[in-house]
Amino acid sequence: MIVYIEGPMDEHIGWVADFADIKKAIEPIVKTVDHKLLNELPGLENPTCEKIAVWLWDRIKEKIPSLAKIELHETPTSGVIYTGY
Repeated sequence: MIVYIEGPMDEHIGWVADFADIKKAIEPIVKTVDHKLLNELPGLENPTCEKIAVWLWDRIKEKIPSLAKIELHETPTSGVIYTGY
């Protein structure tokens, strides 16, 4: 999974957000699905790539309001980009 954020760059520090803070916010969410039977998780009973992206978005957006999109791949050549719409 790749997460993208957007927002104004802080001129003093030179970034939009600290990647360490983003990782810290996302890590518990990823652990919820990592090496799990996804269809046993509420909301992922039919875990298509698209539904997983929406499920992740809903949880990550709460932690990272500047979230702009999520990119999730099923295989090296297929996947989904979700922007919250």
